[in-house]
Amino acid sequence: MTEQPEPRIILETDRLRLRSWTEADRNLFREINADPKVMEFFPFRRTYAEADLLFDRVNAMIREDGLGFYAVEVKELGEAVGFCGLAPANMPAIFPAETIEIGWRLATRFWGHGYITEAASALLTYAFEDLQLKAVVSFAVETNHRSIAVMKRIGMFACPDMDFDSPKVPETHPHLKRHVTYAMVNPKAAGQQV
Repeated sequence: MTEQPEPRIILETDRLRLRSWTEADRNLFREINADPKVMEFFPFRRTYAEADLLFDRVNAMIREDGLGFYAVEVKELGEAVGFCGLAPANMPAIFPAETIEIGWRLATRFWGHGYITEAASALLTYAFEDLQLKAVVSFAVETNHRSIAVMKRIGMFACPDMDFDSPKVPETHPHLKRHVTYAMVNPKAAGQQV
């Protein structure tokens, strides 16, 4: 049996630790990606095999360059409850190649505790102070009121001129195509071209 490396801790808040994933988190990652409530605004659910491939890819990305969708661990519980992270938006038809998005998902049994708001707020500070990013975007299906509420709570602003129909959503799911975009500009870069 090979020894698992210690998780890479990205940052900590009063209640949370944002870190790379461990094997102990794999079942939670599978659960999140298969849960119909969590995935309500996505055109698909992932099988365990698909979730495992994504789990390995996300973790490799975090270990390689520090960006990715980090496990959100509640310190008091000593376990991951979801994810929140910074990653390339990876939508070249919509955003410039260097665009970084902030995104999240949380297992439903942990909804309502403010974990994502806390994690995302800390990540924006990290993005601007430590990573010196000029701006961060977030986007969601226009009827995803829970995610949009988080975007507003963490201080992001609606950018209606950047709203789009997602090329990643098949035509068979027209109600999931329209996405709204929110953004935050680094306060230190506010006067610069973004």
